[in-house]
Amino acid sequence: MEKTIGITQSDSKFHLYAPWIKGEDENIEIITLSYDTQNLEDLKSCDAIVLTGGIDTHPKFYKNERLQYPGGPNEFNVPRDEFELKVFNYAKEHDVPVLAICRGMQLVNCALGGDLIQDLEEKGKADHKKQGEFDDGVHEVVLNKNTLFFKISGRDKGKVNSAHHQGLGRIADELMISAVSEDDVAEAVEYSDKTNKPFLLCVQWHPERLKIAESLVSFSKNIRESFLSAINK
Repeated sequence: MEKTIGITQSDSKFHLYAPWIKGEDENIEIITLSYDTQNLEDLKSCDAIVLTGGIDTHPKFYKNERLQYPGGPNEFNVPRDEFELKVFNYAKEHDVPVLAICRGMQLVNCALGGDLIQDLEEKGKADHKKQGEFDDGVHEVVLNKNTLFFKISGRDKGKVNSAHHQGLGRIADELMISAVSEDDVAEAVEYSDKTNKPFLLCVQWHPERLKIAESLVSFSKNIRESFLSAINK
């Protein structure tokens, strides 16, 4: 079955997403959904959407007036925020499956009325950032057993990579936490009531760039397959 997957443009390691989603499947076509070209009309061709990682979402989208905080960018990318909010809202209204990664997870929480912790360490949490120029951090997550993600992973805990300094604060009413880190930071969320809702899985780590530790790969390997399977449903 042919599938068309829309992947939102990111300025950070964007080249890794399409090969991971496509894999060896010649029936998957990738469309870049770009805030530069504003190609929202291409959403009509998308069977599913990936919201990618990258720069912090502008605080105004979670009703916070504080623009300068530890780890924050010198300049936000408001056009990207606005574009991707439209992408997610389209997906929600048209029952399009969504996989949201890192920034994507945070954007979904904002879109649904939640907010963000602007810097985890400032709030007394552990360091979840990259551990050097090229290496992601690694930590364990514990899963809520009454969740879609538990069914996907088949485990109650596992290790993930980590490269973020922000996290979810107040969880949007429509969402539930499906995995947390050891310091109680939300690491995965999904719809709490899935009745008549499209597939939605949001993860704070980067499954598209897991290629070193087998334990990390095996824990996240079913994410892609479950996402693609949701298209057929």
